[in-house]
Amino acid sequence: MRLVSLIFGALFSCTLQAQDLLEDLRNHGDGFAQVMPGATLKFPRDHGPHPDYRIEWWYLTANLNDREGRHWGLQWTLFRQSLSPQRTGSEMLTPDWQSNQIWMAHAAITTPDGHFHEQRFARGDIGQAGVTDIAGDGYFNAWMDDWEWRSNSTVLLPARLVFSVDDRRIDLRLEANGPLIRNGVDGYSQKSPQGQASYYYSQPHIRVNGTVTHGHDETCLEGQGWLDREWSSQALADNQQGWDWFSLHLNDGHKLMVYQLRHDGGEHWLSGSWVDPQGDGLLLEGNAIDLKPTQSRNVDTGDGQSRVLPMEWQLALPGQNRRWRIHPLYDQQWMTTRIPYWEGVVLVDDEQGSPVGVGYMELTGYR
Repeated sequence: MRLVSLIFGALFSCTLQAQDLLEDLRNHGDGFAQVMPGATLKFPRDHGPHPDYRIEWWYLTANLNDREGRHWGLQWTLFRQSLSPQRTGSEMLTPDWQSNQIWMAHAAITTPDGHFHEQRFARGDIGQAGVTDIAGDGYFNAWMDDWEWRSNSTVLLPARLVFSVDDRRIDLRLEANGPLIRNGVDGYSQKSPQGQASYYYSQPHIRVNGTVTHGHDETCLEGQGWLDREWSSQALADNQQGWDWFSLHLNDGHKLMVYQLRHDGGEHWLSGSWVDPQGDGLLLEGNAIDLKPTQSRNVDTGDGQSRVLPMEWQLALPGQNRRWRIHPLYDQQWMTTRIPYWEGVVLVDDEQGSPVGVGYMELTGYR
């Protein structure tokens, strides 16, 4: 299967380069299922795939520490994309190789010595990648090749996640210690004044334990993770060029997710979720969030070039009387993938500069 992965990686990376993911997110999605307000997310059903929608992802980030107290980070993401609204695959005479479903997986590890990442591609319905239909299979399983998130029941957690990045093997145990959060209005997450939207929920309460094996060295890690689940057929408006996204674990037990979708005219769309230590979530609309970049720097993109990115941010929730400074563990956490972006570990300080949390930041769409 690894040889198949290499062949399809070459083929589908060209496909996805021609069909830029951000451009697909701006596509009107004609013929695909549409995200509508008032729908009810149902679990465990919605942990599984939604092939009638254009795109979706299962997105885990984790802030971890080794026994010396040093910061580490892990990212594991499985993307599904439909190339056309017409269903192909299991109902076709030659189902496997004519599937219109493309799978892409990203994995990254941020270590004290550097940032390392990998990507893979697969066609749907050939057994190389996918997510189980929970109603039919009775357990949750998301995989590509030997990268696998598997639970023993229909719930997401507890589960084991195993993957590799270059010559590093990661083996994690994931357990939930709090409830799921439906972002937006009961999971309906509006993205622009024009009405673009996604269905979006998170599991911000994940206890993570595991090991990273590199050669003869094995490092034990523990910490906390954040899972984002989102699916849509048009998640961006035509004049939105990308987004800035933050998930934060604060030392006082609060969790915070904030994102802004950047408009050409500068009137960015802001939204988020504020989660108290008991696990109750509060929708944050744009007027409840004050998000500003405070310092930009050149970041090496690994292709002999660099990009100027906003590396340090000030984030405030005036209604909560809270303000933070967000800065990266280090700048070089760029993902040199077919869809290039910055994703990595950030540290959170209060106004006095004292550390009060950790998290992840994602920056997309910067030219």
